[in-house]
Amino acid sequence: MTKCSYGFLALTLACLTLTGDATAQDTLEDQGLQIALAADARDQGFQDSDASLLMVLTNADGASSEREMRQQTLERTDPGKGDWSLVTFDRPRDVQGTALLSYSNILEPDDQWLYLPALKRVKRISSSNKSGPFVGSEFAYEDLTAFEVKKFSYRYLRDEICGELTCHVVERIPQYENSGYTRQIVWYDTDHMRDQKIEYYDRKDELLKTLTLTDYRLYLDAFWRAHRLNMVNHQAQKSTELIIEGDYQFKTGISDDNFKPSALSRLR
Repeated sequence: MTKCSYGFLALTLACLTLTGDATAQDTLEDQGLQIALAADARDQGFQDSDASLLMVLTNADGASSEREMRQQTLERTDPGKGDWSLVTFDRPRDVQGTALLSYSNILEPDDQWLYLPALKRVKRISSSNKSGPFVGSEFAYEDLTAFEVKKFSYRYLRDEICGELTCHVVERIPQYENSGYTRQIVWYDTDHMRDQKIEYYDRKDELLKTLTLTDYRLYLDAFWRAHRLNMVNHQAQKSTELIIEGDYQFKTGISDDNFKPSALSRLR
């Protein structure tokens, strides 16, 4: 995939190859797509990753609880396929061994399987349930699959200051069926094309949630990862924060066999 320069004017000129016959008079839709493609290109080639996370759930009264989990991701190089990811809970005891396996697709429904150790069975998540909350958190099942550019249509909105950075602000609309969102608004910083904030609008087109990504760290001189992801549900007055503990590990050589539904019951 072509890599581009990332100031907005430079991006528009340098990324023309991404849209074929695009010209300097690109539509707002073309500009939004170019930004999404440029951001995606920055994350190509990581092969696989492994990280330990702390999940902090806070209810409307301010009470919180914690869960420890691991996340592994396997990059798929086939342009028609999305990445695979596996989330496994280690603590507390009531969720220990619970695992979610996700195959990200393009316009077809993502494939997801949930292993519940208490039932000792693997449950396939139906496409109509992807907007439901994952194990009581403010992250929906569809939030946990890998981002794929072709899942959305795009429209560039504006550039604006976002904290100490300048951001491209882009609207993206899910093109896959059964999404719980009518649209999302994404803030990409212009320096490194990292997601800084995402707003999620529900099926009534009302603001439902905001995800804020902070504490970015650079790995292998190429891949940026946020170490704190805070999802706030404005309607329920709840939040879930994911905190990366330690460092990401990349290019570990993890096998495809670890990402098979039949392997979920054997996870430790």
